[in-house]
Amino acid sequence: MSGIQLIFATNNTNKVIEIQSVIPAGIQVVSLAEAGINIDIPEPHHTLEANATEKSTVIHQLTHKNCFSEDTGLEVAALNGEPGVKSARYAGDNKSFTANIDKLLSNLLGEKNRRAQFRTVISLIWNNKEYQFEGICKGQITHETIGTNGFGYDAVFIPDGSDKTFGEMSLQEKNAYSHRKKAVTQLISCLQALTAN
Repeated sequence: MSGIQLIFATNNTNKVIEIQSVIPAGIQVVSLAEAGINIDIPEPHHTLEANATEKSTVIHQLTHKNCFSEDTGLEVAALNGEPGVKSARYAGDNKSFTANIDKLLSNLLGEKNRRAQFRTVISLIWNNKEYQFEGICKGQITHETIGTNGFGYDAVFIPDGSDKTFGEMSLQEKNAYSHRKKAVTQLISCLQALTAN
């Protein structure tokens, strides 16, 4: 599997770095910025699946090239799955993760059940056909931010099997648990199968 180029339908440089860290050498992941595409793709839907499809479809229609997108949400049990699909805009449209974390911890004040999961859905459009993959990482929400690595809610999420938040982990450590890595692993397997013929 070599010579594959995929446009990654995101403006989030952190996500580009994470995904490039687990993609094998034969696949070139091109960010929107690298592809010269300067648009903010809407995320109007109520599910991660629909938003992922929206993003990959917009870029595919624009470029007519193979591409993929992902949408990720933090789903907290005690908050009926919130912030979920609204994770990036939980505290408002300016996408401030400091404000998002403050709101999350405030909403969980005094709550004993801290169970949560990160869920990533990847939408791949390959030769005009869509494929979807899901990665889930279960864990719990801390009572305060711990660590400065990563992005988003990483500093308040401890994955099952660890005593450290994602915010305390290196990228390599995070990939051992990561929802995004799990979804990307499925993406890679699918590409291997699609290009084997």
